[in-house]
Amino acid sequence: MSAPRLWLVRHARPEVAPGLCYGRLDVAANVRHSRESARLLAQALPPRLAALHHSPLQRCELLAQDLLALRADLASKAEPRITEMDFGQWEGRAWNDIARADIDAWTTRFGHHAPGGGEPLAAMLTRVSAALDEAAAQAHAGGGDVVWITHAGVARCVHWLLTHGAARMPLSHEWPQSAPGYGAWTTVLLPLKGRPQAAPERG
Repeated sequence: MSAPRLWLVRHARPEVAPGLCYGRLDVAANVRHSRESARLLAQALPPRLAALHHSPLQRCELLAQDLLALRADLASKAEPRITEMDFGQWEGRAWNDIARADIDAWTTRFGHHAPGGGEPLAAMLTRVSAALDEAAAQAHAGGGDVVWITHAGVARCVHWLLTHGAARMPLSHEWPQSAPGYGAWTTVLLPLKGRPQAAPERG
């Protein structure tokens, strides 16, 4: 019997201007793209899941609702720990309008500096790590996969945690760049003991 998996599903394309800083900012997703993404996801998911969670931000909640409309056998629960990073006062601003000195202050102390006075990466890694441990427990208790409808930043946190664990903070140049595209997904294995092992798959 194969180990259960964690599905990291990214929300559909957001309705924002190019180059805008948005993390915790609750922006809407494109309705048509969300429905199409849900259709593909509904076809790809196995018939039985141990748990389905979504970020409480509306761009993830919409995809969860669209998925449930196609898969009446599923139910989704909002999970604040898989919400995107909070960029504080940077939220809703163009990246090009944020002072270079402020960006440099963040990248110099990448793990512990709070960008825009928001959330340090260390705090985000802590909450995602706790959610990841819970996902492994749910998967093995329920005998099925776990699905997160979430964000690129959370997917990158998972990648870092799988590779390096929670003890070491990344330098800015070490931070993973790859993440699922809008409305797409990747999966990781959830073994019974130890940290999950990466097993990338894309939607």
